[in-house]
Amino acid sequence: MPEDEGNSEFEEHDELGEDLEEDLGDEDDGEGHPEPEVTIEISGLSLYTHMGVSAAEREVGQRLVIDIRMDVGESDATITDRLDDTVDYGEVCNTVALAAQARSYKTLERLCGAIADRLIEDYEIHAVWIKAAKPEPPIPLAVGEVSVEVWREA
Repeated sequence: MPEDEGNSEFEEHDELGEDLEEDLGDEDDGEGHPEPEVTIEISGLSLYTHMGVSAAEREVGQRLVIDIRMDVGESDATITDRLDDTVDYGEVCNTVALAAQARSYKTLERLCGAIADRLIEDYEIHAVWIKAAKPEPPIPLAVGEVSVEVWREA
């Protein structure tokens, strides 16, 4: 390979690097990139609860699987890499478990609504989506699961 062909490859890479440096430069000039919007998702949080319409369902209890999606909006953690600058999903899991197990709900709709309200109250989030599923619902037909979804905005 001739020498000038090899150099042009390096020059191309140098130009790309310079473009990248310009893009990452001073963001105070008003032309920088906005902070990314952050969504946090928790999938498959498995909890044992005493909920359901029938007394037997509430007495025996059953497993629920909870999925959560939170619209955090702009988060300083995308820059600082600090847990204090975002929503701690470990704490969210504990909050959801407490909300789901603190009392006996009859419907998945009410449970999802209570969890959504609690998360909006306790965390700095713009919106939350909750899905609660019963993997083994007490109905006489074979189904994979039954579930309810609730969406709330702050």
